[in-house]
Amino acid sequence: MKRIVARNKRVEVIEEAMPSIETKPSYVLIKTLYSVISPGTELTILSNSEDKPVHLGYSAVGEVVECGEEITSMKKGDLVACYGAPYVHHDEYLLVPKTLCASVPETVDPKEAALGGLGAIAIHALRIAGLQFGETAVIVGLGVLGQMIAQIAYAAAYNIIAYDLQESRVEMMQQENIKAYRSVDEMEHAIQAETDGRGADAVLLCTGGKHSPLTHECLKWIRVKGKAVIVGDIEPDFPRSLMFAKEAQLLISRAGGPGRYDAVYEREAIDYPYEYVRWTEGRNIQEYIRLVHERRINVQPFISKVIEADHAPGEFEKLLDKNSTTLTALIRY
Repeated sequence: MKRIVARNKRVEVIEEAMPSIETKPSYVLIKTLYSVISPGTELTILSNSEDKPVHLGYSAVGEVVECGEEITSMKKGDLVACYGAPYVHHDEYLLVPKTLCASVPETVDPKEAALGGLGAIAIHALRIAGLQFGETAVIVGLGVLGQMIAQIAYAAAYNIIAYDLQESRVEMMQQENIKAYRSVDEMEHAIQAETDGRGADAVLLCTGGKHSPLTHECLKWIRVKGKAVIVGDIEPDFPRSLMFAKEAQLLISRAGGPGRYDAVYEREAIDYPYEYVRWTEGRNIQEYIRLVHERRINVQPFISKVIEADHAPGEFEKLLDKNSTTLTALIRY
């Protein structure tokens, strides 16, 4: 099967044996239809890669080829979205624990479903923010993840104010009737006007860059006892004086939700009890699929670029060189 890896800061397509489900009773073998490039995460992996091949990718959709003997909720031929390394990569075939899969209705475009991992991350970030109906959230950074967070938050009837330097990304938000700005001054004016000068309830930082000036500025935008939520790859360098003045809360959103990086939940495919952990990473994937199915959010602008697996190295070069204007790209197998 084809596998896309990073090695020595370059992307390669290699051939490897197809995974076997023989000793995996709680796993699903999937023939991948599409996987999604997540520029922020994958370009970092690519930039740090050395001589040993490193897997890329973590969000995909495909058709069930075979189910482990303990699987009852899925069957051969079903379409499923799946998420989470080291089980989901840019591979032609995937062997995925049942806890990391979600069934996809026929009415959902498989390309939309391929974004399920990103959807879970976006949903979990909003859950970490702990917002209530009608509260104001500022979304800073409108890459694919920031765009998705803003749309989901808007669908949940939060008051959303978004910001990015790139005009095209701001325009994408405005087309979804979300208030978005390129100018910090305009954004700050909107925050003051929308909150009667009290400040936003939360700021979600979806940008990259280890030492961003926004970690200082965002504390000026929140209300007393407001929240700063780190979603992107930002070093949490927050001045104590500003945090003290606002008695601000600093929160970090980790991946797609409870269960991530837990070997019992993922590798052993043992789900958390529904009544005690309502929203696991798997259930967050399901919720993303529901939002797409019911047309609560519009992810069509994110899936405008589809490339064949053999062309992946060239697409990664464009992303690395900042020559691509697309938020992401889908890889077709």
